[in-house]
Amino acid sequence: MSKITLIGIDTAKQVFHMVGIDQHGKYALRQKRSRAKLLSTLAQREPCTVVMEACAASHHWARQIGALGHQVRLIAPQHVKPYRRGQKNDYRDAEAIVSAALSPGMHFVGVKGVEQQAEQALHRVRSRLLSHRNAAANALRGLLGEYGLAFAKGLKSLRQGAIDFIDRGEAEALGLSELIRDVLDELDELEARMKLYERQIKQRVRHDPISRSLQTELAGVGALSASALRVKVADVRDFDSGRNFAAYLGLAPGHRGTGGEVSIGKLPRKRDRYLRQLLIHGARSVVSRVGNKQDARSRWLRDLVARRSFNTACVALAHKNARQAWAMMARQQAATA
Repeated sequence: MSKITLIGIDTAKQVFHMVGIDQHGKYALRQKRSRAKLLSTLAQREPCTVVMEACAASHHWARQIGALGHQVRLIAPQHVKPYRRGQKNDYRDAEAIVSAALSPGMHFVGVKGVEQQAEQALHRVRSRLLSHRNAAANALRGLLGEYGLAFAKGLKSLRQGAIDFIDRGEAEALGLSELIRDVLDELDELEARMKLYERQIKQRVRHDPISRSLQTELAGVGALSASALRVKVADVRDFDSGRNFAAYLGLAPGHRGTGGEVSIGKLPRKRDRYLRQLLIHGARSVVSRVGNKQDARSRWLRDLVARRSFNTACVALAHKNARQAWAMMARQQAATA
């Protein structure tokens, strides 16, 4: 019986399809297993390489399968799709995973730890609450705008304007006072929940030396940005350089080239919009406070604003912070490995 050297698994909620190849590169395994029997099936096999798509629950299964003695590799789904042949089905997807894993130069995703995923969950819930808060604020702003009311940017002016509208009795006459109070209470509740998660994130940053160093040594990187950078990838050493890491975050412009000519485009819309937003907003606070400071970074930013624009300088500083963050995390992860 030939020895299985590589297994591709197409994961799902309840049913998992496995395709394996032997040392000669021929398909020698084709099985379907339930969720309850997946680990017991893999435990009966000799250690080999197991490859899956980096999607929902893949990091959990990677940790469980790795504990059985197998080497687990994860591949981003967008890199697997071009290798699928014929009609789409679960076995074809598993075969595509195998073909992608055998492709030279394939980039693999690191397996995240439990604590890393838990901290990332705090950011995801906070991001969802932030979008809900902004949606409620915009809805209230639009509602009051129907009655000729306009407010400055920010929640403080909106909240005060809505309260004044109620105190003047105009909202009561229109039967809107309870509705407006309800939306204001919703904004307060969402902000309180956001602050709760922010406190939990900051507490984790205080107890993590890598996150603390990112916060203290990089201008424009606060607790939220430092935490998000720390939990973004399992090991930044999977990237060859800080430039590649910054491009992965969406802080390097896209490009398109043919015939030896390369044209530089805009920042890609995809990638991690949440982390990119944190880094750019943090850089914006630094650029806006440059003033007449004479340190090297401030002179560079002033010159960049004069030559290009304020927003370009903000993105440039965010890009620089991402590259420096990669160097700092790679050095500290290598020291603790």
